[in-house]
Amino acid sequence: MLSDVLRRCLHRMVVFTAAAAVCFSPAYAGTAVSGPVLDTNFPDPDVVSAQGVFHAYATSGNGKHVQRATSRDLVRWSAATRDALPVPGAWVDPAEPRVWAPEVFDNGPGFTLYYTARHRAGGRQCVGVALSSAPQGPFRPVGEGPLICPLDQGGAIDAASYSEDGRRYVVWKNDGNCCGVRTWLHLQSVSADGTRLEGEPVRLLTQDREWEGGVVEAPTLIKRGRQYVLLYSGGPYHTDAYGIGYAVADHLTGPYIKAPAPLMTTDTLSGSVRGPGGQDVVTGADGRDRIVFHGWSADRSRRMMYTADLSFSGGRLTVGAGPASQ
Repeated sequence: MLSDVLRRCLHRMVVFTAAAAVCFSPAYAGTAVSGPVLDTNFPDPDVVSAQGVFHAYATSGNGKHVQRATSRDLVRWSAATRDALPVPGAWVDPAEPRVWAPEVFDNGPGFTLYYTARHRAGGRQCVGVALSSAPQGPFRPVGEGPLICPLDQGGAIDAASYSEDGRRYVVWKNDGNCCGVRTWLHLQSVSADGTRLEGEPVRLLTQDREWEGGVVEAPTLIKRGRQYVLLYSGGPYHTDAYGIGYAVADHLTGPYIKAPAPLMTTDTLSGSVRGPGGQDVVTGADGRDRIVFHGWSADRSRRMMYTADLSFSGGRLTVGAGPASQ
């Protein structure tokens, strides 16, 4: 006799490609989530590894422009007392800086920070860049203005870094949701340290699924095997309808084919995490991938940090234990 979980899984089976059927069960992820591993307001976490220490960075809160926490095992975390970005760029509105969604990567000689902030002249959110010799900062802004700021497209938010074959790229969103403009996730080549744009942006994804609620944001690009996997968040961030989706491509610039259902939602996590989103993917010392993300507290006072195992096989992502990253 079929178990309830298997019966629900078969009932929800959908075809992802012509060659493979993919089953999405609303129960598979609930037991795989750890956390909150950081029970404080720590939205949009990004994680980088340096000399055996994992550094997580988050949207402004707790009196800091860019929050930071550290861990050696991705399980036990300690919040740092110092602001990783004490002073944003001169282009940022000092009265309402709105520093969001930091992204940090090792550029070789040091570390690069992307951050989203309020443009004082344009009145939109834009992406800035800063440098530091160490992952803990302090990061110092680079340039007189923002790195990415298409004001006619609503500005730019949620920059994420990706590198391949010695080339560095940035993935970002034009913030059309601010002002009734079509929203896209873009890919653009940058200098090795990420401080200069090179070439023109390429459109990768736009909002076209009901569950996304007209929003795609917070991109995370990884490559597993020969395939590119673009994770993103969708839906209204302040509600339980926020969730995490993904799309897969055979080439860096696409086309990216979205999975037929979101990867993580309040429902698929059985309510154990509310409004999961703002994700990053990090590979642990054991070679396994973890997805790091935030979720709302029951009283809506904070977005806390959670982690879960993540695996990719047969063209799809699965939350839960899987083979080591390749």
